[in-house]
Amino acid sequence: MILIDYNGIAIGNVVVQRLAADENLIRHMILNSIRMYRQKFHKEFGEVVIVADGAGNWRKEAYPQYKANRKKSRDESSIDWENVFRIINMVRDEIRDNFPYKVMHQYGCEADDVIAQIALETQEFGKHEPVMIVSADKDFIQLQKYDNIKQFSPMTKKYVKHDNPRLYMMEHIFRGDGGDGVPNVLSDDNVFVEGRRQSPVTKKKIEAWIESEDLQQAMGQEIYRNYLRNKKMIDLTETPSNVKSEIINNYESQDPWNNKKKVFPYLISKRCKLLLENVQEFI
Repeated sequence: MILIDYNGIAIGNVVVQRLAADENLIRHMILNSIRMYRQKFHKEFGEVVIVADGAGNWRKEAYPQYKANRKKSRDESSIDWENVFRIINMVRDEIRDNFPYKVMHQYGCEADDVIAQIALETQEFGKHEPVMIVSADKDFIQLQKYDNIKQFSPMTKKYVKHDNPRLYMMEHIFRGDGGDGVPNVLSDDNVFVEGRRQSPVTKKKIEAWIESEDLQQAMGQEIYRNYLRNKKMIDLTETPSNVKSEIINNYESQDPWNNKKKVFPYLISKRCKLLLENVQEFI
């Protein structure tokens, strides 16, 4: 299967190509990207699955500071994000209704959770199918410990690879993720929202933690508490069990294959002239 990080490719097109909030242009760029990745990977990895971010977020409930500064950054941007997201969400629903792809858009979780859970499900007996994740998000490196899971970045146009995915995830947890508002393990929950500097995590400390047989003892109570905070935010196996079950139930209940006959009329109705020339590459 080809798991496409929908919001990732959509927002990436808007930002990198500096697109105006133009419905037809954004629709074309999104659909053309999907066509291109399907054409590139279909023969080896099978059919496309569109995975979008859902409203609500279990991480935000567990850690209120999660992505707390994202809205501020967008408010300060020259891009009309409210209109852009309206168009992106509209096109997502159009794909669901008119293309032969499963479209995952689940309340309470991000695309990360859905992509990870569907990919991890392939580790079950008899399901060891090849998986291509189309996303620039390096959080998915941790899934590369499974030999059937690969990743391609739409940003760099290169495969995302790491020699030691387990080590990468441990270091990621220790260092945190500033882009998502997750501090390093030496810093408190509010360091970003209050605009303070983080306490630096040295390479020497990381090596000592990795080599320790008892991480809790090596870190001490407060730092270990921060480690557990970060692990919950970063480790994709930490998704709550009820959310995991909802993801798989949603995925298995979808049967979009009859939509094949809708693709051509849809592209005509939206005046997607250039895409009509390659309509077979969608199906």
